[in-house]
Amino acid sequence: MDNKIRCAWCEKDDLYRDYHDNEWGNPVYDDDKLFEFLVLETFQAGLSWYTILKKRDNFKKAFANFDYKTVAVFDAYEVEKLMKDAGIIRNRLKIQGTISNAIAFMKVQEEFGSFSKYIWNFTNGKPIDNQPKTLADIPASTPLSDKISKDLKKRGFKFIGSTTIYAHMQATGMVNDHVEDCWKRK
Repeated sequence: MDNKIRCAWCEKDDLYRDYHDNEWGNPVYDDDKLFEFLVLETFQAGLSWYTILKKRDNFKKAFANFDYKTVAVFDAYEVEKLMKDAGIIRNRLKIQGTISNAIAFMKVQEEFGSFSKYIWNFTNGKPIDNQPKTLADIPASTPLSDKISKDLKKRGFKFIGSTTIYAHMQATGMVNDHVEDCWKRK
């Protein structure tokens, strides 16, 4: 165990610490990675992020290495196969929502050139630094996540409420919510 001070939420175990230290809050501009986080955040709705992290490799296998082009053409056979996969969250609506999201993701790419350009346009291409002192200062959603969620829904995305979108923004570094004494803030 090292002596780094981290955001308190990640001190559960090494899986959480590794995610915090190497991914959470790092700006992501790659469409493939943005889609991966969108899938994971979609399945996380109503569950703990820790549950999703533990199953991340299973999700990767189940959803074709998070290849949105492949996921977009999943049919009823693949849905039923996924419903039998104990390695993921077996929620039919979330599985079908992920397929819909892959289709909508590609439509956004067509319109904007990339999903990254679209999503990062909401923050003018730069992370928002909220400078929270403690975990209590970190919101579950914001007016901006409300706006993004509404826009995504208009574009056909599913399971992307404001709280899910805010978590996606945190995960992909659109917002920096590392607390004041966390080593990642420095």
